[in-house]
Amino acid sequence: MESLRKDPSKADRDPVVVAHWEGGSRSRIEMDGRKSLYVGADDEFMAMAGLLGMLAACDVEVVSTHATMIGLEIKDLRVEARGHFNVATLLGIEAPNDAAYQEVSYRVVIEAPGATDEQIEYLKERCERSSPVGDSLRKQIPLSLEFDLARG
Repeated sequence: MESLRKDPSKADRDPVVVAHWEGGSRSRIEMDGRKSLYVGADDEFMAMAGLLGMLAACDVEVVSTHATMIGLEIKDLRVEARGHFNVATLLGIEAPNDAAYQEVSYRVVIEAPGATDEQIEYLKERCERSSPVGDSLRKQIPLSLEFDLARG
């Protein structure tokens, strides 16, 4: 931790993920050529639910990490995320809004016997200011697209 305080660039991350079509609406997402996550089939997360799931999972990590750093024992922790979006444009139908979430909300539920109001406020602030996924959703990120036709 001390080396990161001296040089925050040591905390830089540049992940690359590749989603492979598996047929229908199913994708296999790979990272580092070895970690896989499947989305899109009837019995799996759809991509938009996965986005909410990643927000929730990220804040589980944020809360558990910071609770450990302040010496707070957690007995139970869950993050519930929900949102609203409309898939009309995904299906090629004109609609007043795009297919993005129109709103997202989430709730952290923690069981931590002996937690003080100050500790809980600190953890809430960490979710608001230290969540990579939350921060990414909160701000507009430049998004660039390259679209290539593989000739085979």
